[in-house]
Amino acid sequence: MRLSPLLLEQLETATQQGSRIVIESVLKVRFNSLDDELREIIQPMLLLSPEEFVPVLLQLSREELLARFNSEN
Repeated sequence: MRLSPLLLEQLETATQQGSRIVIESVLKVRFNSLDDELREIIQPMLLLSPEEFVPVLLQLSREELLARFNSEN
């Protein structure tokens, strides 16, 4: 079964939105808020798979996260 390009695009958008929600939620819980500095690293984190970004979110300190993902911008 082949999916139409439009459906594939919609699935990709939904997956990206779900990942963004997970990243934002974890950042809020870990650091009690989601300030501008943390918001800036969300987009580069979305380039990773959930298997890659979840451990990073849980293990790195705020400073380590900012250093790692700001350097990728």
